[in-house]
Amino acid sequence: MYAFKLLTFIVFSIILIGCGNLNQAKEPNFSIQINSKTNIISNADTLNINLVNPKNLKIDSIYLTLDNSKISKSTSLFNSTLGQKIIKAKVYYDSQIDVLIKNIIVVNKNIPKIYSYEIVNTYPHDIKSYTQGLEFYNGKLYESTGQYGESKLRELDYKSGDILKNVDLNNSYFGEGLSVLNNKIYQLTWKEGRGLVYEVNNLKQIETFKYGQSKEGWGLCNDGKRFYKSDGTEYLWLLNPNTLYEESYIQAYTNKGKLTNLNELEWVEGFIYANRYQKNGVAIINPKNGAIEAVIDFKALKSKVTKHDGLDVLNGMAYNQTTKTLFVTGKRWDKLFEVRIIKN
Repeated sequence: MYAFKLLTFIVFSIILIGCGNLNQAKEPNFSIQINSKTNIISNADTLNINLVNPKNLKIDSIYLTLDNSKISKSTSLFNSTLGQKIIKAKVYYDSQIDVLIKNIIVVNKNIPKIYSYEIVNTYPHDIKSYTQGLEFYNGKLYESTGQYGESKLRELDYKSGDILKNVDLNNSYFGEGLSVLNNKIYQLTWKEGRGLVYEVNNLKQIETFKYGQSKEGWGLCNDGKRFYKSDGTEYLWLLNPNTLYEESYIQAYTNKGKLTNLNELEWVEGFIYANRYQKNGVAIINPKNGAIEAVIDFKALKSKVTKHDGLDVLNGMAYNQTTKTLFVTGKRWDKLFEVRIIKN
């Protein structure tokens, strides 16, 4: 009996010692440091990476990547897109490999410029339209409206405000942004994870498409080659125009940080104009890297529309290639404003 108790005590002690060792945090062999204590760095800077080696282990080689693209220990960020990035280091030593991860944020080097505008014309607009998206195509203005049970796709005579064609969406759809490319209208829905495609001439729905990582649909525009889609975050997703597959993304950032709630989008002379939901401003985004190049404050426009209980926020932009002017309205606004942007 004594021998059994002694054996039990020894085994129990070994288990306790083993558990104690398991609970002790293992000191890492290596860690990554960069030339920023906050891990935030400008795209005007050079990213310098230092591998900390506290145990002085003999390193055979190091393989570094930034968002899966190979980099060196000293890499210019001039051509980098902005936003959250992942540095990965594969360290080869003593016939072993350690994989290290470090999260950083790349911000824009410049403070956004402030643009102003002048009102060129004012036109009537359906006061009942919960406007989500506007776009000109071949001289005609198309509008998408929202709210369950109220969502529509329309072709408008913008000068008179007359509705030339109208399609009511299924009550299960909440209409969002739209864009027109190659004689087809692409209309987003909000939380339904589905986009709708129509023939531009008769507004006949011909197909649908599903979203990818962008769980919701907010705004949509195109540069003639691809679509840019917003989902209410700082992300703008780049969609293949044929498959509508989300191939990549950019993140909208200023010199300080990210810009969220990106909503209605419009392609204007090589830049993306993005209305921010519940805000009075529009951000002008560089599609190459996500940099906020400038902002426009449209707050004064809301004071020029008829006040009523259903009046809501600024939303809806359409660029007229012929007049080189921007058309702006809002949710349940009775006016459509034609403005000319002034780059101060």
